[in-house]
Amino acid sequence: MSRVGKMPLPLPQGVDVAITADQVTVKGAGGTLVRKLSPLVTVKKEGNVIKVEAASATAEADAMSGTMRALLANMVGGVGKGFEKKLTLVGVGFRAQAQGSKLNLQIGFSHPVSKDMPAGIKVATPTPTEIVISGADRQAVGQIAAEVRAVRPPEPYKGKGIRYANERVVLKETKKK
Repeated sequence: MSRVGKMPLPLPQGVDVAITADQVTVKGAGGTLVRKLSPLVTVKKEGNVIKVEAASATAEADAMSGTMRALLANMVGGVGKGFEKKLTLVGVGFRAQAQGSKLNLQIGFSHPVSKDMPAGIKVATPTPTEIVISGADRQAVGQIAAEVRAVRPPEPYKGKGIRYANERVVLKETKKK
């Protein structure tokens, strides 16, 4: 069986889990997340611990047990503490401004770029060159951060563009005559 799938998942204080035949609902201070269960796994709640087991002895069910346990751990962590991604803008005159659930970017194009945030995702700009995207759903936070970065990814010669806060951009040497 999967090593990750074997580990029990402890529930922190303030997080409630409801398991039905085909889905799991996790409620907490950060919101409510729902995920459909795979028919290859069985999920059981025993006290303050969730256990995920493979429904059959196949390799696919074994792999899915580890995947489902990791997804449930992300859901529990998301409604408890939440997830966030930080982006930085590098370039002269590059600015970002959060207005409610909308992110306005001025990143060297002839027009400003506006990005709407889906429900459950918050965006903040502590400084004009920093963007903080946060929410309870880890996959959604990462996807929105990737979409914002894709508007103007770092270019390889000067490094200008939108990058993750911990990203290292390796600059290329310019062409010599």
